[in-house]
Amino acid sequence: MMKNILVTGCAGFIGSNFVSHYLTEHPEGNIIGLDNLTYAGNLENLSGIPEDNKKRFVFIKGDICESGTVEEVFRDYQIDGVVHFAAESHVDRSIEDPQVFLKTNILGTFLLLDAARRFWPRKTLDFRRFVQISTDEVYGSLGPAGYFTETTPLDPHSPYSASKASADHLASSYHDTYGLPVMITRCSNNYGPYQFPEKLIPLVIVRALQHEFLPVYGDGKQIRDWLYVIDHCRAVDRVLGNGIPGEVYNIGGNNERENIELVRTLVSVLRDETGDQGINESLIRHVADRPGHDRRYAIDSSKIRRQLGWIPETGFQEGIHKTVRWYLENRGWVERVVTGSYRTTRTAD
Repeated sequence: MMKNILVTGCAGFIGSNFVSHYLTEHPEGNIIGLDNLTYAGNLENLSGIPEDNKKRFVFIKGDICESGTVEEVFRDYQIDGVVHFAAESHVDRSIEDPQVFLKTNILGTFLLLDAARRFWPRKTLDFRRFVQISTDEVYGSLGPAGYFTETTPLDPHSPYSASKASADHLASSYHDTYGLPVMITRCSNNYGPYQFPEKLIPLVIVRALQHEFLPVYGDGKQIRDWLYVIDHCRAVDRVLGNGIPGEVYNIGGNNERENIELVRTLVSVLRDETGDQGINESLIRHVADRPGHDRRYAIDSSKIRRQLGWIPETGFQEGIHKTVRWYLENRGWVERVVTGSYRTTRTAD
């Protein structure tokens, strides 16, 4: 049984949701959270951990790109498993400044893998696990039909997705070369509480509440598959506990939507929830498309359903309403953790 789990990026959007989920579902387990608290990570994201569970959580501020920090964590806390969320993940930022993406997503992943290789004796590997959290963006772009499977060749089209594809190859190589018990998960677009307002859904929510224009790239007909974050956390938990080393698991929500359709849905839900008639489709503004913008992502998650018994439990309409209500009830969170950067004209999917 894995007792001490290292969760990197624990104060980010998905990482913080995973920490809360794992501590609730595994009363015997401890989490050591490592996060550098960059712009998208904030300790307030962890404030929802129940008091009874906080004694099993240790937070460490540190950079996965510093070898000394990574080694110290493995040595001092006798790490049994790793769930590696930490990453630079915003495509627009990767186009503007690719170097930080290469450093964090490739070098940081290497240092974690190599620490696991050195600190985990070979005879104990049956009881260890390393989960590399990746993205469907490494597969590239789909046509109007078909789905990404775990055997779809990688074809990244942005510095972000290229850096994640590189990290995935590194993770696979450590399994093949050293026998490290590595598994890779590739998820579709996540949404839900604590997502930093540079991503499409929280960006639209925050800007619409201020009656600011809602930027949509190009014709807005790019298609994404949307996955509620708690469903993603449940899937990662299944992979950590029951996944097969060396395997890749796709995690999708089976909720394909055009970006423009999603924005219109958010406008409608926000108007209904607030009664504010100033939130309407006249706020939508089409802007120049992003370079190398993938047209469609869609995940075939039949493997994780078949092998590990996971299914998404949150329907799209339910998830969108829950997400909108969370942002409405936590407007102070936006003001406290975001220092104006959400007022950018960036959009994302």
